[in-house]
Amino acid sequence: MARNQLDLFGADQPELFDEDAPPVYYHGDPDRVRARLHRLIAEARAADTLPWDAESVRLYRKIVPQMVLWLPEDEAKQLCFVFEEEMRRLLAA
Repeated sequence: MARNQLDLFGADQPELFDEDAPPVYYHGDPDRVRARLHRLIAEARAADTLPWDAESVRLYRKIVPQMVLWLPEDEAKQLCFVFEEEMRRLLAA
């Protein structure tokens, strides 16, 4: 065995679950992110009632603000606003 490898259980092993480590996000392709957001908003606009189950609603409300991080700030704010407006409309229906 090569001696330059990290000891699997030794002190030189980096911490895998460091709670203080900053989150690492996947750098999505802005065009793909934009297209996905527009499809999601279009699906909401076309519906009279929520087109998703409760779990999907929670997921979309959580990931949309994360997805827009890969877009220009003004566009990101606008897409978040439109998505939340549609969510309010559908939840009130």
